[in-house]
Amino acid sequence: MKDAGDKITPIEPSRKLSDAIRDVKNAFADREDVVVDMREAHRMRLDLLASELAPVFADVPADMDSFDFAVSSGLQPRLWIDAVSHVAMGRDRRTYRFLKDTRVGRVVMAESIEMKAVADAVTRYVAERVVERQHMMEGGMESAVPGLHRSVVQEAEPPIQSETRRNGWTTFFAGLGLIAAGALVGLAVSLALFWDRIMQMKISF
Repeated sequence: MKDAGDKITPIEPSRKLSDAIRDVKNAFADREDVVVDMREAHRMRLDLLASELAPVFADVPADMDSFDFAVSSGLQPRLWIDAVSHVAMGRDRRTYRFLKDTRVGRVVMAESIEMKAVADAVTRYVAERVVERQHMMEGGMESAVPGLHRSVVQEAEPPIQSETRRNGWTTFFAGLGLIAAGALVGLAVSLALFWDRIMQMKISF
């Protein structure tokens, strides 16, 4: 039994749930600050790349609506070139990655920490799309011009006519041959049927 003069050490109160919740919220807030900083850093670099490519985007024909040329918002900002290609930042926040979605998966068109190298790759890609469209339009216009292939058809007519005539004569002679063969076969059958009668007539004479 303790003496009345002895001091009693108070027991420390247990940690409350509210304290733990506050700590977790602080941790989430710190993470969100990091995510926001990363997103803002990515967007800032992509905006710089978009500014670098602004003259290229301005030179694209106005009637080509297949390009986007816009920086999207979200957890991972992207500079969209068209519906299947875009530029995004790598995890190090410094590497530009020019990506394209294909039927076999996503492929890397260019990847570099140098903005100019990726800008050159995007410029080349845009130029290829413009040239492809021009070729398609020229092909469609060529086939749509009235009488464009008329000379080709006229040049092909004489060989076709001579070939038709040759085939006609061949068919004619083949028909004569069949008729002659049929006549010979008929004559042979007639001789076989009337051979006995012919021999009797000879004997009677």
